[in-house]
Amino acid sequence: MTVQAAPLTGTALWHELAQQLRVDSIRATTHAGSGHPTSSMSAADLAAVLLAKYLRYDFSHPDNPNNDHFILSKGHASPLLYALYKAAGAISDAELLTLRQLGSRLEGHPSPVLPWVDVATGSLGQGLPIGVGVALAGQYLDKLPYRVWVLLGDSEMSEGSIWEAFELAGHYRLSRLIAIVDVNRLGQRGETMLGWDLDTYAARARAFGWHAIEIDGHDLEQIDAAYAEAERQSDGPTAIFARTLKGKGVSFLENKEGWHGKAVPPDQAPRAIAELGGERNLVVTPRKPEPGQPARQTTGQPLQLPQYRVGESVATRKAYGDALKALGAARPEVVVLDAEVSNSTHSEEFAHAFPERSFQMYIAEQQMIAAAVGLQVRGYAPFASTFAAFLSRAYDFIRMAAISRANLRLSGSHAGVSIGEDGPSQMGLEDLAMLRAVHGSTVLYPSDATSAAALVAATADLPGISFVRTTRAATPVLYPAGESFPIGGSKVLRRSDADQVVVVAAGITLHEALKAHQQLAGEGIAVRVIDAYSVKPIDAATLREAARDTGGKLIVVEDHWAEGGLGDAVLDAFAGTAEPLPTVVKLAVRALPGSGKPAELLHAAGIDAAAIVDAVKHLVTSGR
Repeated sequence: MTVQAAPLTGTALWHELAQQLRVDSIRATTHAGSGHPTSSMSAADLAAVLLAKYLRYDFSHPDNPNNDHFILSKGHASPLLYALYKAAGAISDAELLTLRQLGSRLEGHPSPVLPWVDVATGSLGQGLPIGVGVALAGQYLDKLPYRVWVLLGDSEMSEGSIWEAFELAGHYRLSRLIAIVDVNRLGQRGETMLGWDLDTYAARARAFGWHAIEIDGHDLEQIDAAYAEAERQSDGPTAIFARTLKGKGVSFLENKEGWHGKAVPPDQAPRAIAELGGERNLVVTPRKPEPGQPARQTTGQPLQLPQYRVGESVATRKAYGDALKALGAARPEVVVLDAEVSNSTHSEEFAHAFPERSFQMYIAEQQMIAAAVGLQVRGYAPFASTFAAFLSRAYDFIRMAAISRANLRLSGSHAGVSIGEDGPSQMGLEDLAMLRAVHGSTVLYPSDATSAAALVAATADLPGISFVRTTRAATPVLYPAGESFPIGGSKVLRRSDADQVVVVAAGITLHEALKAHQQLAGEGIAVRVIDAYSVKPIDAATLREAARDTGGKLIVVEDHWAEGGLGDAVLDAFAGTAEPLPTVVKLAVRALPGSGKPAELLHAAGIDAAAIVDAVKHLVTSGR
């Protein structure tokens, strides 16, 4: 008679599962010839207990709204995550061994090519801030009991964005957010700032309103008790600081420097695997998520965009706020985030009307973008706005959001020298270049309130990262209500069969171009004026037609540095074509500006009507 062994349970199961995760991390990285096995091995016990007992997740239905969320902030430990997926039966052993290969879903750092990965990680300091956004959705919008588990490395605790997350999570009392910090002491080049000083880590967390727990990260019973304690918290987030050993379980790896980011060589891997007890093929089914449906509305009112009279003066930043308010009434999934400038960006219009869907991130632009990424994980349509200049602080988060395939709508106000007296520290002069460089982005620069409102509404349905640049000053309304502004389009505002030069502009400089047109017309010089409101994608067809009609003479004028903005977008419209390259003159900000009146600064930068007139006359008389 054959006697079957009793199934493993409790600490015996967790131990075997943790060893399997370590072995598989070594196997996958050795097969790939690269990767981070030792960073994976330190957190294996933490991951094993989480998967086997606490994580509520249906791997066959990753879109289940009640699933817990697990974010691997220390994304370089992706072998651990993929080994976890194998242990859950989500991927095969054969796929595990495709780690880091071309075409594999198992990339060097996790990304949402896998359906169980919410966001891309690997740029350290981002997992916890994004987790704040997911937890905000759960607690304040979905009102569902799912938890957000974030596994961090101790090295990334030096990132300022981590402490923005600690501060905001404490402020919003996100009781279902649980940070697990793998304190293995060793970073990439040596010991971390605090080493194994768990007391200091915990004191800092408590100062931000978190419940902090210190444990031995290899003591399975302590891990179990810590997770249970975290689940009982109802008045704020929990941080678990776990003292671990990098490379745990293998004598020549454990707590040794010099192994970060290095695979175990093939001739040493068998010894390492043997020390861990050999290969295993345990499959663990996580707990099922609790039932329930999100508390959000499913229908809204028909969209009624604000209307403005042609000729009245309205700032495009004001139109941004008006459009947000209209979208809020029509689209229950729209949420708005602000970095304590809502009275300047006018996103306060939405906040006053829909406070339950408005989140204040204070002066924490990295956290604002991260929270927006987290909110869109749960199906919301986040709009995030600040001064255009300050988005540069959060650029890595925007870059990573694109890798996450996130759908975000960003707005930057107070762009360019035209903001006036506040001076260069407040002037967004890099924003068009930054956002154009983001993969799959859409970059829009409306010139009046009607186009601004229409373009803001259009971004609600755009995939990827969209950016609307708005202007501080009130400008004349150029377009009647109901005018169409397709993405990738432009508007030809002045044209004739006698046009000698094309002037391409957007935003504040379009109004300068119209003034220049009027002056030049009085002198018998005809120019075509194009409103290039869609900077990316640019309206190449219209630009090429205009170049043909005018003998290839174009002037681009923009309130932005000469590098990477509208001028370069226009040049891209002619790259790689069979047509002759036109002469393109770029009028842009080239010298560091100071404070002054907006008109003075536009003139000093050489981007006002007078400068356009001079440039046109030079092109007409010189022929180039």
